Amino acid sequence: MKHKITLIPGDGIGPEVTAATLKVIEAAGLEVEWETVNAGKDAFEKHGQYLPDELMQSIQRTRVAIKGPISTPIGKGFSSINVALRKALTLYANFRPIKNLPGVKTRFDDVDIIVVRENTEDLYSGLEHVVVPGVVESLKIITAEASTRIARFAFEYARKHARRKITSVHKANIMKLSDGLFLECVRNIAQLYPEITYEEMIVDNTCMQMVLDPQQFDVMLLENLYGDIVSDLGAGLVGGLGLVPGANLGESCAIFEPVHGSAPKIAGKNMANPTAMILSAVLMFQHLGETEKAALIASAVEKVYANGKLRTADLGGHSSTSQFTEAVVQHIVN
Repeated sequence: MKHKITLIPGDGIGPEVTAATLKVIEAAGLEVEWETVNAGKDAFEKHGQYLPDELMQSIQRTRVAIKGPISTPIGKGFSSINVALRKALTLYANFRPIKNLPGVKTRFDDVDIIVVRENTEDLYSGLEHVVVPGVVESLKIITAEASTRIARFAFEYARKHARRKITSVHKANIMKLSDGLFLECVRNIAQLYPEITYEEMIVDNTCMQMVLDPQQFDVMLLENLYGDIVSDLGAGLVGGLGLVPGANLGESCAIFEPVHGSAPKIAGKNMANPTAMILSAVLMFQHLGETEKAALIASAVEKVYANGKLRTADLGGHSSTSQFTEAVVQHIVN
């Protein structure tokens, strides 16, 4: 089957890890018709828009996209393209599997956590204003609709994939109304899934527990900001952001992306680790029903790591992007 997919190369190391991923996809024999449109600074220079109409139309048409990292200016400039896409397309569920890769040495073995993060509201609503000079107010938005929707997503995923427990992460001891509403909605959904163990944990204790005993967690369910922090913490448990894929899922479309940044300092140097982008493609093809080809790619990545000879700079090695990619390709075709 031939798939139509929107391709967003990104900037910084984005085009390099994207090119590596396309080689792996081709080697796996997956037939794809790509619609390539960029966003961010590169798109502004070409189209006069950071989020071009052409891009939005393409995603609405193909219903699936894969995106390389895009730089977001800090404290100035345009808003996060990632956040804008999630809000514009109602990609309400951010899904990040945190799992050890064979041969990558970390403090912990057998880490296998699914982070489910609400993706459309909370402090990421971006509602800020200056009250008086020197005082800024940011609004935290929590709604019953969004909280119930993400809770149902998490419990449905757990049921479908035989996960044993869901941990809802909050700060309702302080934010009694906003986080309290989130917990109330999650508890209502939890009652519909009696076979799944449900627990709640305050976010600061959660961070401590993750670095003490990450194996205690199975599926973690979080509001937007907590989910962003915890998913990056989780990536650190298994070797770093270069190894962790991500998905943004909605009712009508989905965008798959690595969780790391655009790393402009190493852009163009053939040093970037393409693993997270390749594994994001694995999630995408699982989503599209290409389970066998997705498993083939995932297995090839695992074999390269298990072999132990190739490591990119982020993992203390000296292998190039090209060398790592070629090794994955060889495991696929041989």
